[in-house]
Amino acid sequence: MSIEDGGTSHQHGGVPASVRAQLLATEHWGLLASRSTAQGEVLTRISMFLTFTSASIVSVALVGQATGFSDAFVLLAVVVLFIDAAIGLLTQLRVMNVAHEDLMYVTAMNRLRAAYVDLDPGLEPYLMAAHHDDEAGSVQTYYFFGNRGSFSHVAGSSMIFMTTANGALIAIVAGLLVTLAGAGTAGGLIVGALCGVAFLAVSAVRGYRGYRDVWRRFKPLSPTPPAGD
Repeated sequence: MSIEDGGTSHQHGGVPASVRAQLLATEHWGLLASRSTAQGEVLTRISMFLTFTSASIVSVALVGQATGFSDAFVLLAVVVLFIDAAIGLLTQLRVMNVAHEDLMYVTAMNRLRAAYVDLDPGLEPYLMAAHHDDEAGSVQTYYFFGNRGSFSHVAGSSMIFMTTANGALIAIVAGLLVTLAGAGTAGGLIVGALCGVAFLAVSAVRGYRGYRDVWRRFKPLSPTPPAGD
């Protein structure tokens, strides 16, 4: 790398700094556009799921009133709830994928900021988002002020929202099936609650393992320096 006197360019392999900055900015805008598209798509999917679930439950209620809550109504309710739960699980899968994609985009943009700082170290004090492409850098970029715990970030996420909604649906389906099998209302409530809680626990463990696996396999180019450096 050479630095040209006159304050105009750092050169890497003969490429002027201005050209490098343009290429990096183009990539940065591409990542921003992809991130925005993914976020918009997943929010639309969640809205579609909620709309479908609400409409299906209202439809079941109307059918129940029209049929006097007959055996045919019970069968219809079970089928509709199964469909709602299946759509909810597919939506949750997409939300989980987008959460990983969002982390991917944030990490990639952190790496680009490291390249900006490499071109002009004087930029570093003005960057609130991190320029380190590791876990600590991603945490800083998600929240610049640095005083929000991980629990708040995770608990308020779309992933937890979808997991909770699906847990409630699975609890209702399980409780209804147990009740129809003759276990009574109390048995249905207990089994339904246990199934819902078990689903929440399994989803939380799988989500955490997936997040940790990302950082185990990823090799940062510009890791956050140790405290005190």
